[in-house]
Amino acid sequence: MWASLPFGVLAQLLRALRWRQLLRPLGEQPRLHTLLNAIFISYASSLVVPRVGEVLRCGVLSRYDGCSFSRSVGTVVTERIVDMLLIALLAIVTFLLQIPVFSAFFERTGVSLSGFLGQFTVTGYVVTAVCVAVVAFMGWAIVQRLKLFAHTRSVIGDLSQGLLSLRHVDRPWLFWLYSVGIWASYFLHFYVAFFCFDATSVLSPSSALVAFVAGTFAVLVPTPNGAGPWHFAVKTVFMLYGVAGHVGAMFVLIVHSVQTALVAVLGLWAMAALAMTPKKDHNP
Repeated sequence: MWASLPFGVLAQLLRALRWRQLLRPLGEQPRLHTLLNAIFISYASSLVVPRVGEVLRCGVLSRYDGCSFSRSVGTVVTERIVDMLLIALLAIVTFLLQIPVFSAFFERTGVSLSGFLGQFTVTGYVVTAVCVAVVAFMGWAIVQRLKLFAHTRSVIGDLSQGLLSLRHVDRPWLFWLYSVGIWASYFLHFYVAFFCFDATSVLSPSSALVAFVAGTFAVLVPTPNGAGPWHFAVKTVFMLYGVAGHVGAMFVLIVHSVQTALVAVLGLWAMAALAMTPKKDHNP
């Protein structure tokens, strides 16, 4: 079990290196250890309040290395877009290779896109469309009003620069290598734990990939570290491969608990490290 933990740390280190690549074209020069500690804290804080970590890590970078908060937020959004593209590509490849398994998964869990959409009436679709249009209009109106203020225009400009930072990244091939390495490390962080249990040690890497993809989509539900949805998704996939329900439940409980403990420990380490880190002068 412990052998899987270094891959979790490696994934965060690669994430810090990738984030630095996005920030450099914007004129930001954060220290690597600040980036890494900010990421550690972001994941640990999300155990308490899901999704708050993405904003918090930008605040840490601004406080300790003087980086523009709005630019950092833009680069984080870019990171997430890249991650979504990669996991979507991985899901498509996995689905094509394991169509029978996914079909059984959807049947057993009751997940059906056509069945879900069929629950809406024509009125429901109209109301949804109107709500989306109203929200979009209100967002546009707010932005237009905010543009009256020079400071806000500057913030919007910084955010846009962060979003488009990928266009000017140095050595794009290295950026994509980091991105692939992040998800490969996440997968190994998950798969190495298979060999700690007799029932899962005989499963193939392709089986682990199916469980990994299902679990990755499950953590999109805003719960602390995906607790609940991740357990259900991974355990269900195991059952499709013949792993007894109680064995799968034990696996997800132990593995998730160890991984969550790692996130918490790294967060505490990062807070202690940052407390002893001198702050750089803020950018003008």
